[in-house]
Amino acid sequence: MKEFSYQRPGQVREALALAADDGARFLGGGTNLVDLMKDGIETPTRLVDVRGLPLDGVRDAPDGGLVIGATTTNSDAAAHSEVRRRYPALSQAVLAGASGQLRNMATVGGNLLQRTRCGYFADRSQPCNKRSLGSGCSAIAGEHHNHAILGWSDHCVATHPSDMAVALVAFDAVVHYETLDGTHEIPLSEFYPPVGETPQRETMLPSGALITAVTLPGAAASPRSRYRKVRERASYAFANVSVAAALDVNEGVVQGARIALGGLASRPLRAHAAESALRGAPATADRFGVAADAELSAARPLRDNACKVTLARNLIVAVLTELAHPAE
Repeated sequence: MKEFSYQRPGQVREALALAADDGARFLGGGTNLVDLMKDGIETPTRLVDVRGLPLDGVRDAPDGGLVIGATTTNSDAAAHSEVRRRYPALSQAVLAGASGQLRNMATVGGNLLQRTRCGYFADRSQPCNKRSLGSGCSAIAGEHHNHAILGWSDHCVATHPSDMAVALVAFDAVVHYETLDGTHEIPLSEFYPPVGETPQRETMLPSGALITAVTLPGAAASPRSRYRKVRERASYAFANVSVAAALDVNEGVVQGARIALGGLASRPLRAHAAESALRGAPATADRFGVAADAELSAARPLRDNACKVTLARNLIVAVLTELAHPAE
């Protein structure tokens, strides 16, 4: 690990000023950044610890939604009674990620900024366009069984690791951030750019920007929602495939649906094609399969991960069936 300075400001504007220098990084729980520093993948010259800023907690929004502060720990967000009541899929998604100890340290803002767990990204001896643009993507011809089947490019086939972000996309969450120029916001659906030819750019945040909160709109509150993931071991592991979904069913007919997918692309994906295929349709397993097929028709599996298409289809159908026919 290279030498760096450490500072802990008490106010947001002070933190922004400290992070204005090239080489500075914000530090939340450090559960991803510190590991990358140990491996020499991240080499900041200054860490600006934001855990002391007044940015934690969950509160009501004027529209009936919730505001979750960026330094709120994952554990606190998942355990909050209103998160569990209004947006249960979000609580489930957070609890599905990492261990209890890591959730106690990790922050909501940091979770959204975590970087891919592709083994080639973490191995400096291997080419990786995320680390060095133009060097190539080792995963395309190498080990890629848990890499992307949707939206990937010849420059990168890595997947986004966050469980939380998948649920937040399903609920139309908005990211709030500050720069030295003022306050800003961006829908989470636009927060992660397509991988395209710029895999090194993982978010749309300007340089030096600090995430301050995430808001969940009141209109998206869905007490009947679920998050499920398929993973390679029952203890904490990153998703092969994950689904966050909410379903509004009246007299056996789907009035509306919210579906987001994880583990399939470089970013969490809102399943717009599947949602469209469900509106006004019967809430049956057959129709859920049709909706899943509509979403997955664009899949481009790699040599060793075609199983993800089947996993995703089966998981979408299973989650929607659970929502349409909850246990008595």
